[in-house]
Amino acid sequence: MSSRHPAPRRLAAIDLGSNSFHLLVANHYAGQLQVVAKLGEKVQLAAGLDAEECLDDAALERALACLERFAPYLSGLDAGDVRIVGTNALRAAHNRQTLIDRAEALIGHPIEIIAGREEARLIYLGAAHALAEVHGRRLIVDIGGGSTELIIGERFEPLALESLHMGCVAYTQRFFTDGAITERRFRDAELAALSELANIRRPYQELGWQDPVGSSGTIKAIAAVQAASGDAPEGMITRQGLKNLRSRLLKCKKLDKVTMEGLKSDRARVFPAGVAILCAIFEAFELERMRYSDGALREGVLYDLLGRNTAEDSRASALITLRRRFDVDTRQANNVRATAVQLCEHVADAWPLSQEQRQFLAWAAELHEIGLAVSHSQFHRHGAYLLENSDLAGFSRPEQQALAFLVRAHRRKFPGKELDALPSASRSIYARLARLLRLAVALNHSRPEQPALDVRLEADGDTLRLALGQAEQPLLMADLEQEARYQRSAGFSLVIDT
Repeated sequence: MSSRHPAPRRLAAIDLGSNSFHLLVANHYAGQLQVVAKLGEKVQLAAGLDAEECLDDAALERALACLERFAPYLSGLDAGDVRIVGTNALRAAHNRQTLIDRAEALIGHPIEIIAGREEARLIYLGAAHALAEVHGRRLIVDIGGGSTELIIGERFEPLALESLHMGCVAYTQRFFTDGAITERRFRDAELAALSELANIRRPYQELGWQDPVGSSGTIKAIAAVQAASGDAPEGMITRQGLKNLRSRLLKCKKLDKVTMEGLKSDRARVFPAGVAILCAIFEAFELERMRYSDGALREGVLYDLLGRNTAEDSRASALITLRRRFDVDTRQANNVRATAVQLCEHVADAWPLSQEQRQFLAWAAELHEIGLAVSHSQFHRHGAYLLENSDLAGFSRPEQQALAFLVRAHRRKFPGKELDALPSASRSIYARLARLLRLAVALNHSRPEQPALDVRLEADGDTLRLALGQAEQPLLMADLEQEARYQRSAGFSLVIDT
């Protein structure tokens, strides 16, 4: 008798870093991630940023060529099992949409730009899973090409998250532009890093930690060089070993002369800047040692992907905290959500929406009045601003923009300009979600004890027909007739049957 086992779920994550692009493909089975493929390529996106903060053609081509090589590993995977995130260089690039549009056409999956603190949270999640056997408070450090993330946490919960504007590619361009390595330039890089660290130094030291851990390619390279030279055990970095490494780099005098046992040639040019940043971190936090962990951003992305649309979804937790912080009226929020969810069910055949899109409608309904914490006047605009600019764990920038749009669109004139600012592929979906939310808000305008559910909604293309089962109410009819005019002005059709 043969036993049946469910097939493992295959997941993929791509980290579009400022220095390197990384691909991780893994099977999730029996609560564990089993790595199927792990690739990394030096793309040096940050090195392609010009004086106007635009990616040059060479950087765009390097990025697309790398993604073309990654693309076969995503073949056959569902959209919900793939996540591709861009970090500091793409956050900074004014022409990032050019790359995003071409890359999405190439690989068939959306690319998300994540904020610095969200990057830090995902790095911690990846490192924490790699260090699951270690108890106590940890300091996690990840030195990337354009930014450095520092996180303090216990087990799987981050307690402090920060992303600082310093990275090995950016600092190479800033302090070692012509390739010369001197004491003055090295110290200038360290002082610049110390200045970045100054704002978090005291609160981080007050939180404290028992276990300093590094998770980036820079820290992996430093650990490998120290191990090869005998300055530290394998996988460990020591303060004295850093001093010795600093002296060795100064003796090289030129970036193109940096060659050391344990150091890959494709990292050599940005290695001194990375060492300078780590020296500053050791100095600022008075560290004596740090160990290297393989868990990083791409691992964190996979673990976060597993929790999406479950009870462990970090986005839901972030929004609960936001509602409490701004004292959102829970009953009204729940009533609008219940009505919006029902309306969504009514039009499900004509307007098929994914589970993720339905979730965003529910979240927008729960948060539609968040702007009242600022002012009743134009509170839909205030709410959109709060959502777009808050640090929301689990959300990418496009996701925050989409959620902010729905809250902005829930009342008054339909915001065509804000709709046009969304990615073209998602505009029609979010226009439909906004129309459902607007109706749910209008139907609950009188703030009833129970949600307004005695209605029927039908969709025929982009025409909506709303039938009221309850007795005619003059105030409600006035609201709905105004809503029909708003939608007609935006190019939509809403018919009210009584």
